[in-house]
Amino acid sequence: MKFLVTGAAGLIGSNLALELQKYGKTIALDDLSAGRKDNLARFKGTVVTADIRTVNYSKLLDRCDAVFHQAAISDTTVMDRNLMMSVNVEAFKRLLIYAKSIGCKKIIYASSAATYGKGKVPMKETDRPAPANVYGESKVRMEQVAKAFVKENPDFSVVGLRYFNVYGPGEAHKKKSASMIYQLYLQMAAGKNPRVFKWGEQHRDFIYVKDVVAANLKAMAYKGSGVFNVGTGAPATFNEVIGALNEALKKNLSPEYFDNPYSFYQDRTHADMASSSTILKFKAKYGIDKGIKDYVSILKKQKRR
Repeated sequence: MKFLVTGAAGLIGSNLALELQKYGKTIALDDLSAGRKDNLARFKGTVVTADIRTVNYSKLLDRCDAVFHQAAISDTTVMDRNLMMSVNVEAFKRLLIYAKSIGCKKIIYASSAATYGKGKVPMKETDRPAPANVYGESKVRMEQVAKAFVKENPDFSVVGLRYFNVYGPGEAHKKKSASMIYQLYLQMAAGKNPRVFKWGEQHRDFIYVKDVVAANLKAMAYKGSGVFNVGTGAPATFNEVIGALNEALKKNLSPEYFDNPYSFYQDRTHADMASSSTILKFKAKYGIDKGIKDYVSILKKQKRR
C-alpha cells in the first residue's frame, strides 16, 4: 500500500507516519514552518519539504491508497484570516482535486474540537458549529468543503476527525501552543510548583497521540464519509492532571492558582464519543493516568539521551 501524510513533521503527523510505514510505502510531506524534522528521525520513508499550497503532487506520487491530511496552521492565536483560509481551506481543496485525479478514494483529514467553540458539553457531531476564532472557522469550512466533495463524488470516502486536546511525544516544538500537560510537565520536572488558573477545575478532554493514530487507522478502515470526534469522552481537570504528573514524576508539588485574565477562555471540552465508538469502532485506550505515565516515561528517556 502507499500513503501520503501531510504535516508529517508535526505532533500527530509524525506519530502517524511512523505507524503507517509498518503497512506500506509512506511519503511524509511538510514545509517545516511549524513541524520539526527531528520528529521523523526514525522514519524510513520519503520525506518531502514543500508547501501544501504550491507543491506539485504529481511529482510525489501517481498512485495512493490513502491520504492523511494533517497539515494546517493550528496556532489559534493567528488572526490573519486570509492566511488561515489559504493554508487550511484552499490547500485542502487543492489536495482533494489531486486525489480525485489519481483515483485515491480515501482521504482522512484533521478537523478540530475548535469547531464547537464554547459550546455545551458533551460536544456532539450534530451540534451546530460555533467557532470562537479564525482557526475554528477554517475547520468548519474544511468540513463543508469535504461534504460538498463527497456529494459530487459519492464513491470517495472522506473522513474528518475532530481532535480534542491532543498531547504526547513530538509536541515540544510547539512551545506556547503545546498541550497543557506538556507545559505543566516542564514546570514540575524542573521542581517548580505548577501554575494554573483558579481553581484548577477547568476540564479538558485530553487525548493521547497514540490514540489519535489509532483513530486515523479506524477511519482508514471505514468505508463511508463523515465527521467524528476523537477524544476520550472522560475529561480531566487541571488538578487531576497535576495529580497524575506528580505520580509519574514521583513528586508532591502543590498547584499555585492565579486569576484567569481571559474572558473568552474555554473552561470545558468534552467529546461525545457515541458516534465514533459505534460507527468508527474507535475507543481511546489511554485515560489521563495511563497516558501521562506513558508520556513521562518517554520524556525521561529522551532527556537521558
